[in-house]
Amino acid sequence: MRQKKTITVILAAMLLSIFAMAQSKKGKVAKANNLEVSFNYQKQAGPGSNQYAVWIENEKGEFVKTLFVTAYTTKGRARGAEQPKRGYIVRPTCVPTWVKTSKAEEKTDQQLDAVTGATPQVGGVQTFTWDFTDENGKAVAKGTYKMKVEATLFFDSDIIYTGTFSTQDKPGDIALTSELTKADEQHKDMVTNVKAVLK
Repeated sequence: MRQKKTITVILAAMLLSIFAMAQSKKGKVAKANNLEVSFNYQKQAGPGSNQYAVWIENEKGEFVKTLFVTAYTTKGRARGAEQPKRGYIVRPTCVPTWVKTSKAEEKTDQQLDAVTGATPQVGGVQTFTWDFTDENGKAVAKGTYKMKVEATLFFDSDIIYTGTFSTQDKPGDIALTSELTKADEQHKDMVTNVKAVLK
């Protein structure tokens, strides 16, 4: 009789343990593995426009990694026999916040080449992904980060979109704020429908 009681107690404990584990797993929500940034880009006519950068900062506003920057910004444009100068040197209003935050002047051409891409010639959705690593490919510490998209609409008309999130957050949309230095009605549609989603 005592043996039956012992077996019953053991079975009950095992069942309770299994139930507790199942509930624990059920309550856990998967954390996001990466961040996806997207926006609609429309190429603008004339100089002084069509430059943008996408990057990550930590909670203190310190630079972590560039996801993308347009080619003119980092490579400039050669005219005749001239040696090309970086675009942000020729045109200081070219994504100035990214230039300052990333300390672009301290980076080699090779470092900038790794994150530089051609400005799209045709409009459409541009998408960039951050895998929670720094510019050396090392996983970042758990914590709060900021995603930024800066677009030079036309010379000193510059807009920056910012989204704050944690690497511990579950998948979902990130709320964004925007800051415009100077309105420009003619070029306002260069970058629209900016989204940041943890996946």
